[in-house]
Amino acid sequence: MSERTRVSHPIYNLLPTEIEGFDSLAELALDMRWSWNHATDKIWRQLDPELWEITHNPWVVLQTVSRDQIERLLADPVFRKNVDGLVQSRRQTVEAPAWFQQNHSQSSLSCAAYFSMEFMLSEALPIYSGGLGNVAGDQLKATSDLGVPVVGVGLLYQQGYFRQVIDKDGAQQALFPYNDPGQLPITPLRQANGEWLRLEIDLPGYSVWLRAWQVQVGRAKLYLLDSNDAANFPAHRGITSELYGGGPELRLKQELLLGIGGWRLLGALGIQPEVCHLNEGHPAFAVLERARSFMQETAQPFEVALAVTRAGNLFTTHTAVAAGFDRFAPALIEQYLGGYAEQKLGITLHDLLALGRQNPNDSSESFNMAYLAVHGSGAVNGVSRLHGKVSRRLFEPLFPRWPADEVPVGHVTNGVHMPSWDSAEADDLWTNTCGKDRWLGTTETLEQDIRRVSDASLWQFRIAASQSLVEYARERLSRQLAASGASPKTVDGAKHLFDPNALTLGSARRFATYKRPNLLLHNPARLLRLLANPERPVQLIIAGKAHPEDRAGQALIHEWINFIRQPETRPHIVFLSDYDMLLTEHLVQGVDVWINTPRRPWEASGTSGMKVLVNGGINLSELAGWWAEAYTPEVGWALGDGREHGDDPAWDAVEADALYALLEREVIPEFYTRD
Repeated sequence: MSERTRVSHPIYNLLPTEIEGFDSLAELALDMRWSWNHATDKIWRQLDPELWEITHNPWVVLQTVSRDQIERLLADPVFRKNVDGLVQSRRQTVEAPAWFQQNHSQSSLSCAAYFSMEFMLSEALPIYSGGLGNVAGDQLKATSDLGVPVVGVGLLYQQGYFRQVIDKDGAQQALFPYNDPGQLPITPLRQANGEWLRLEIDLPGYSVWLRAWQVQVGRAKLYLLDSNDAANFPAHRGITSELYGGGPELRLKQELLLGIGGWRLLGALGIQPEVCHLNEGHPAFAVLERARSFMQETAQPFEVALAVTRAGNLFTTHTAVAAGFDRFAPALIEQYLGGYAEQKLGITLHDLLALGRQNPNDSSESFNMAYLAVHGSGAVNGVSRLHGKVSRRLFEPLFPRWPADEVPVGHVTNGVHMPSWDSAEADDLWTNTCGKDRWLGTTETLEQDIRRVSDASLWQFRIAASQSLVEYARERLSRQLAASGASPKTVDGAKHLFDPNALTLGSARRFATYKRPNLLLHNPARLLRLLANPERPVQLIIAGKAHPEDRAGQALIHEWINFIRQPETRPHIVFLSDYDMLLTEHLVQGVDVWINTPRRPWEASGTSGMKVLVNGGINLSELAGWWAEAYTPEVGWALGDGREHGDDPAWDAVEADALYALLEREVIPEFYTRD
């Protein structure tokens, strides 16, 4: 660990830094490469196995374990040699030329800035909610593996997204534990003189100080801003308190800090990105600040600056319905950006509002962040082939008289960072099959290599994965029940739940009506008969959160809990609460079949099913998002007819019946009829 990092961390002077070798442990703990390169897992497990299994946060483990334990292990020649070897390996990997340097050595790209409201890197850094953060985190990790020069820009939330508890009545309760920066694997950004890098952002009638943080993600860096600075008024310190919380005014403030503050942070660091990538419309104010910076450098007017800089801006939309875009009342935009438009951009409020509107002359039309992103970007893409088509329809009003299929919106289908989601056993299998580069090969080469895996090897691997998931589900459920005050008998019963040899179905997602998480519960009696067949038993794991303000989504959770708590149902289904990244990892690594039932085309892509494939599982999914282009009868099961039916209860009934039929006639028989 560098001396600069040593002095910059707020709690470093409280740790036993004088112990020889401690700095090496800290260096490993503060590089989130450990979240997908599991070579260091053994170290943290040796330091404190129980805390490691609960938190998967090496920095917390390092702070919590006793001084005597650290000294004892570092005095062990074998342990110390392992630590030194891992540090050396990390440094060599970070410094060595990667795919980008080897294959694009003549590229003029020095940096691309990736702006996102959330990043899912690990449960140790809880600043994410779901799919948007998942894609952002996976893409940042992939840039590290490939050596693509990318920096991430986001916000550090004091509370992040909520934690879920299911109460005794089966209702979801939302908790907001405080994210102590000292326990997160992050470090303050320091200026050359050693002072904390802070930015001052003007808001109407006052200014807000932002603190800057750095997250090391292998070769890549993620920069985070937060408003919890002592120089701010208490109300302003809370601007970055909560991800997707509060009302429109708080959301607007957050997006101003992310877009305008984020671009200014890059300038303060001397970073001049050629590309600005907007992950959804939330950070779209960055296109305005980028244009303003160009105006300052060239003395060109805003219209010229925007026309020049938009060529280097890329907007990825993840939204499949118009109501999903952030919109703000014109009066709110005038309050927070009227002065910025006139004094910094040299344009009128009308001109600014026009950038976020379909009809510039409609004074009642709200300001749409996605429209701003489209107007300010040279390229726009959806996140699957079907979603590209949907997005062209959504943005068609911005391109009057254009043929619908020529609206300039393409698609890049989402993917997953495979090393983050494959189990250690899966990683060994693919490494032995495909070589040490594994997923860095071409699609054609990988397909040929994977086909060489024998059925027997794959099945033995899947048996072990099912066993591991059952053990994890038992342990997590027993802790969940104990924390809720369940009786010792009930807690003990959870430790013996499920059969590793039975077919295990998994279904986990955000509980929202368009995702239809209760389609499988459409006919409870039929579902119970399917699960409780003694000859061919089936077990089901459910997980997911509903937004604290989404009463309809919470009602869907309540419906599942009531069904699961029935005595005849309890042995066959579990609901694992507080759905997070760690739970996702275990589910996608262990389930036999992943069930996904959104309304087409309202799920833009979806990625959970991809993670299941990485671990040898199979998908049963609606023909929506990525599955609409990946499905063939040889690789899984499809639900639906490939058409759009909207919010139609009659069609839901048809698809529920089709889902049960697929399970009864194909999925279950094929699992239990083996060579």
